[in-house]
Amino acid sequence: MSAPLTRPEAGRATRGPSSWRRRLRGALAGTLLLSAAGLGAAPAAAAGDTTVTTRYGQVRGETGESANAYLGIPYAAPPVGDRRWTPPSPPARWTGVRDATAPGNPCMQANSSTPWGDLAGPGTPSEDCLYLNVHTPADRSPRERPVMVWIHGGGFTIGSGTFYDGGELAARGDVVVVTLNYRLGAFGYLAHAGLAGESPEGVSGNYGLLDQQAALRWVRQNIAAFGGDPDNVTIFGESAGGGSVCQHLVSPRTLGLYDRAIAQSGCGFPLPTQESQQRTGASWAESLGCADAACLRSRPAGELLTASLNPGTRWVPNVDGRVLPLQIPDALESGRFHRVPVLQGTTADEGRLTVATTYDLAGRQLTPAGYPVAVRALYGDRSDAVLARYPLSRYDTPAEALGAVFTDSQFACLQSRTAELMADHTRSYQYEFADRHAMDYLDLPVGFPLGAPHGSEIRYVFGGVSGTPAQNALAARMLGYWTNFAHTGVPYAVGAPRWHQYPKVQVLAPEAITQSTTFPEDHRCDLWLQGSPAGP
Repeated sequence: MSAPLTRPEAGRATRGPSSWRRRLRGALAGTLLLSAAGLGAAPAAAAGDTTVTTRYGQVRGETGESANAYLGIPYAAPPVGDRRWTPPSPPARWTGVRDATAPGNPCMQANSSTPWGDLAGPGTPSEDCLYLNVHTPADRSPRERPVMVWIHGGGFTIGSGTFYDGGELAARGDVVVVTLNYRLGAFGYLAHAGLAGESPEGVSGNYGLLDQQAALRWVRQNIAAFGGDPDNVTIFGESAGGGSVCQHLVSPRTLGLYDRAIAQSGCGFPLPTQESQQRTGASWAESLGCADAACLRSRPAGELLTASLNPGTRWVPNVDGRVLPLQIPDALESGRFHRVPVLQGTTADEGRLTVATTYDLAGRQLTPAGYPVAVRALYGDRSDAVLARYPLSRYDTPAEALGAVFTDSQFACLQSRTAELMADHTRSYQYEFADRHAMDYLDLPVGFPLGAPHGSEIRYVFGGVSGTPAQNALAARMLGYWTNFAHTGVPYAVGAPRWHQYPKVQVLAPEAITQSTTFPEDHRCDLWLQGSPAGP
């Protein structure tokens, strides 16, 4: 067995005005079931003064009734000009007090239409985008608070840290919350032989992951000034952010930068190799008439963005042997990862949102005749086995049948496997979010129930639920589980059922929080773990 990539003590339990999005401000309800005794941190500034001194200069944020916000803080130099497609460099120092009441630019991306709005958040997408936001409880505390660093999702091509307001999570969970931007799409994940030739290690791509790691180093160096504990950092993220969390678990470069990890709907996706991504990058560059890095850097950012939107090009991290030495499952199975406590899981109906956006929200419906056609187009030689295990007779609509196929093949079984592999080496906790009415508030024009689809748990974690009393209670308990995991390495909430380690799975539903012992069977993982298709 290989040695773990972590400090020896990291696997043990240690010391024991906002909403999840600005447009939902004021729509919060429920009371956090937490005991705050002995959990806290002393802010450096006097009460009411939001001026904080970082190693790069002073910043002044904005006060809120329950939380303070410091927005648009640079954690790296702008990756523009000759810095395009290079590892991030430290930011420049500044004099005077920097205004930190407005977010920085989101990273370059296309407009994104989602049920929640444009995931880029406010601002104009730009290459000058490596900024982060810090949210702290407004009240003083005698001890440093745990830090939770959120890595946003969006398929590595869209999204921003500012879209997620961490104020409610900070205030109710007694933690310091950091959200961040990182380079996306071709700007963050282009692999090319010309770029590898510039690297002392001979690698390219993974610039977005390196940005995230630079933000974690910034947190290590500066978060104490905001009342955060640099020795108690939890990284957490959803979708591509959850995938990034697991990628940092196996990256040697994150040693000592965090102490716990939460991966929501994203761990275990297979990644391309460096060689295959460089071939993809070379073909893409040739389509622009470029044979080398200098030519690519001479092109305007808008032209590169437009050229990167070809749906056949997959902009994702690659296994380069350095930043990412191995595929995630291979690293976990061999024990070559940072053995910190890990909490991870999926939603009960992950794939239904994909079906909704592909069909109903695009102006068409999946018919009974179209269901097997869709399955055969996706799964080829395995289609007969898939159709036999997911017969239309078992579901109310073809959309729900295809949604179950997506849920199990692309999310549930991959993440169940990573939870199992981690359990051999560290404390591993798994959940399934199962509020089947989690997105009813959006009233989308969809001809089937969305259930608990991809991303629907995020506002429960961030404290942005204003629903039924049962939903509000579930959200309060989830916020408690997540933030107490950050405090202690064990997910618990006062008045909530105990959370057992894997193989038990905590089922989070408004009706009741229960434990499942049949998760792999319920999701037909014997079929999918024989060789599942690549995730999104």
